[in-house]
Amino acid sequence: MTKDDFWALIAQAKERCGQDLDASAEWLEAQLLGMGPQEVRSFGNILHGYLTLANKFGLWTAANIMLDGCTDDGFIDFRSWLIAQGKDVYLAALRDPDTLAEVPLYGGGCFESLAYIGGEALEKLTGRDACDRFDRAAYQRLLDDLKQDIVYGEGIDYPYRWSEAVAYLPALCSKYLTVEEIQRRVQQRDDTWNPTSPEVRRARATAKKGKKLGGDAR
Repeated sequence: MTKDDFWALIAQAKERCGQDLDASAEWLEAQLLGMGPQEVRSFGNILHGYLTLANKFGLWTAANIMLDGCTDDGFIDFRSWLIAQGKDVYLAALRDPDTLAEVPLYGGGCFESLAYIGGEALEKLTGRDACDRFDRAAYQRLLDDLKQDIVYGEGIDYPYRWSEAVAYLPALCSKYLTVEEIQRRVQQRDDTWNPTSPEVRRARATAKKGKKLGGDAR
C-alpha cells in the first residue's frame, strides 16, 4: 500500500460514512480484512507515520482551543480525527492550524479507534501482533517519504500560551472562544502547558513563533 492508496481509502471512508466515525471504523476494517497482511501492515505503518508527523505544539494549541483542553492521549485521538478528514485538510492544518476553523468539528474531535484498526485487522488475519517483526529502519524510511508532502508552517513547533494563541490562531479563537473567555484564561493560568516539562522548555528556547507573533524564538 502506498501513501496515495492510504489517502484514497481514507477519502472513500469519509465519502461513504460522512461524520459517522463508528461506521467509518467498521468500513475501513472490512476493507482491510479483504486485503493481504502486508497491505494491512502498510496501512497501520502509514497511519502511525502521519500521527507522528503531526505531533506539533502548534497543532496541539489548535486542539486545545477546539476541544476546550486536550491531554496527551486526547491529542493522539485528535490527530487520528484530523487524518480522517483527508489529505488536503491534514496537510493544510500542518501549514496553518488556523485553517481548521473551516472544518466542521464532530465526534468530539476524537477518532480513537482509527489508530488501532490496522493492528486489529492484522491480528485477525495472522494471529500476530502488529509490533512483531517491526523494522525500525524501514519505518524511518517511510517517515522520510511521508514527510516529503508536508510543508510545516512557521511557528508549528512552538507551545503557545493563551495570550499568544489569539494572534497565532485568530480564526479558531474567534470561532470557539469569546473575548471574555480568553481574558479569563490569560488571567487565571496563561500557560496551557507544564512549564517545567523539558520538552516544552526546549521548544520555547529553540522554536520560532508564527509570523503573526513576530517570528522570534520565544
